[in-house]
Amino acid sequence: MLDQQTYSDAGWIADRRRWLVRAGMGLGSVALADLLKHDKAFGNEGVASHGVLNPTHHRPTAKRVIYLFMAGGPSQLETFDYKPLLNEKQGQPLPDSVRAGQRLTGMSGNQATLPLAGSIFKFAQHGNSGAWISELLPNTAKYVDDMAIIRSMTTEAINHDPAITFLQTGNQISGRPSIGAWMHYGLGSDNENLPCFVVLITKGKVDQPLYSRLWGSGFLPARYQGVQFRSGKEPVLYLTNPPGIDSASRRQMLDRLKQLHEAQADRTADPELTARIAQYEMAYRMQTSVPEVTDLSSESEATFERYGAQAKTPGTFAANCLLARRLAERGVKFIQLYHQGWDHHGGVPGGMRTQCSETDQPTGALLEDLKQRGMLEDTLVIWGGEFGRTNYSQGKLTADNYGRDHHPRCFSMWMAGGGVRGGVVYGETCPFGYNIVENPVHIRDFHATLLHTLGIDHERFTAKFQGLDARLTGVDPARVVREILK
Repeated sequence: MLDQQTYSDAGWIADRRRWLVRAGMGLGSVALADLLKHDKAFGNEGVASHGVLNPTHHRPTAKRVIYLFMAGGPSQLETFDYKPLLNEKQGQPLPDSVRAGQRLTGMSGNQATLPLAGSIFKFAQHGNSGAWISELLPNTAKYVDDMAIIRSMTTEAINHDPAITFLQTGNQISGRPSIGAWMHYGLGSDNENLPCFVVLITKGKVDQPLYSRLWGSGFLPARYQGVQFRSGKEPVLYLTNPPGIDSASRRQMLDRLKQLHEAQADRTADPELTARIAQYEMAYRMQTSVPEVTDLSSESEATFERYGAQAKTPGTFAANCLLARRLAERGVKFIQLYHQGWDHHGGVPGGMRTQCSETDQPTGALLEDLKQRGMLEDTLVIWGGEFGRTNYSQGKLTADNYGRDHHPRCFSMWMAGGGVRGGVVYGETCPFGYNIVENPVHIRDFHATLLHTLGIDHERFTAKFQGLDARLTGVDPARVVREILK
């Protein structure tokens, strides 16, 4: 039994906690008002949003993002970075002057030699930009005039887990909010019946593991985390009512549960209780909205033909690309597609043929679909992995087979729509495809540019964490790559 003094102390602590929360919100409002005055003074009028940035720092060019993440590290030398010199010097050792002492992984660092390996695939120039694109990507190549190809991406992470964590959260160490969580936090949702942030993973692929923390909310409230949609009868786990429970019973249960949580929140001022109430309510609304958006039966046969033979099979990359367009139409702001299988330490030719055959047609179809519907101009589409591959062969090099190790020094990505200048090839690597010689783009620069298209100044978009103002781009310098923007 607690005595009266203990009850009094507990009440005082709760009152103090509530005062601090409300005071903090008040100070935040003062700071926000000052920032908004600064924006207006410089003519940077933002637009209204449903998140903490209301209005945005400046007028956005993108309303939503579809991020096609190629997990495992696709080879830039077989896709977007044409290096004929490697074919000329096939089998010759990587010159020490090119490597310049850069670290290698343990998987190839102990090889007696590092033989240069040219791509066995042909390249051709496409579009007004004359961008060199591999024969593996004929459908993607049709849209080079709509995209900015960045050949000079760079990262410090040399292994998969820190590299993919860096790209998805801005930090190599887990525990930070993902890009989609930051976006939800800052801009809010445009559809109260669907999640703001949806994750789609190609089924049946076996490769480097994917963890839910990659689309987690980190130190932000849990309501900002991504919601994974799965193939099968239950796209979102535990969404349907269990046997014997109808909609009216579920509604009554949620109403009573809300009352209990509100009473507890009033005593403790715990923001997680408010987030929990919001998540329960969202789940209730999603019982109707999710079956509707995941039902592809209303799509025409012409649409299925455009996306490819696998488009009718739930969980395939083709079906997920089609579903991404449907989610984007309904106001979902951040849609992340993960496609595993790009980690080709051996058997690059066969592996790349398989991966590109699964992804090239749906990717081109998604761009075409968005263009026809007038959505590409305000939808930012991104394609890329966590790092690139080496210009030398890991393992035995033969005339028709070779492997490639991890290479964080340089790799390729592309962005299209959402205010991105089309027909741009940005950055350049050396003739050996090993080092960047022009316009490097770091992961932080990529994040800063992505946020900029959404109307967000990466330097001023922060959240308190352990007493500091944390941000997606971290504390090291980052720049918006304005050369690829309209």
